[in-house]
Amino acid sequence: MPKIRSHSGTKKRVRRTGSGKYAVKRHSRNHLLLQKNKRQKRLNRTLTLPSTEHHRLRGLVPYL
Repeated sequence: MPKIRSHSGTKKRVRRTGSGKYAVKRHSRNHLLLQKNKRQKRLNRTLTLPSTEHHRLRGLVPYL
């Protein structure tokens, strides 16, 4: 039985937390941070994905 291929784009964007949930990093947090206001920077922290997305992500990255 061959191994399942993981989606390489999803591997780079999604990680597992200690409790088994999936977490993604939001956009707008890499560069040009001096001209962005504090609210915009505060709201763009790591996002925990809801449990309804777990089934879809298990197919994309089965070994994560």
